[in-house]
Amino acid sequence: MALLNSTIQQQVREALAGMERPVKLLMFTQGTDGVIECAFCVETRVLLEEVAALSDKLTLEVRDFVADALLAESYRIDKIPAVAVLGDGPQPKDYGIRLYGIPSGYEFGTLIEDILMVSRGESGLQPQTMNELKRLDVPVHIQVFVTPTCPYCPRAVLLAHKLALASDWITADMVEATEFPHLANKYEVYGVPRTVINETIHIEGAVPEATLVAQLMTVCDERMT
Repeated sequence: MALLNSTIQQQVREALAGMERPVKLLMFTQGTDGVIECAFCVETRVLLEEVAALSDKLTLEVRDFVADALLAESYRIDKIPAVAVLGDGPQPKDYGIRLYGIPSGYEFGTLIEDILMVSRGESGLQPQTMNELKRLDVPVHIQVFVTPTCPYCPRAVLLAHKLALASDWITADMVEATEFPHLANKYEVYGVPRTVINETIHIEGAVPEATLVAQLMTVCDERMT
């Protein structure tokens, strides 16, 4: 049974018509027979298949997390279901944009925005932010914990993904908190969105761009002190 009704399919088709360059969705699951796949892996795969069918500039590649462990490791994928949004081509461009868990509810819009952003190759960040990011010279890992029913979460995730697109030093993950309760417990996620930067910086809520960047750049500043 289709997950997207005809109305949503048409809306997505119209949105994806704005794609400029090809995009690949690289999904990692466990098995592809619908029997041994992890919780929400089947739904995530079906959802991505339906979205990919709505544009000839969008492709989906599904890999097994265990059988393709080396590939998963090369993309630093450590849990499933996982989706990397890549610029497609002979050598797919990895911008460090990740979604862990099914991008449903409000986060479905984030998936579509990610696709369009990667297709255009433009983050839309403020010039001041772009200048600040030039100072980065250490890896930064951003995790944004969300739930599908949180209306404020997409703004936090999309901002993190914009930063990943803009800087090769940054990897940014959407993490669906209810699908990964061990991580939610580890990072004391009692409300969403909750952003964790390099394991040490914790930010509550969907904060403005300048606020997040200021917190992010302390990673670089602390190394220099």
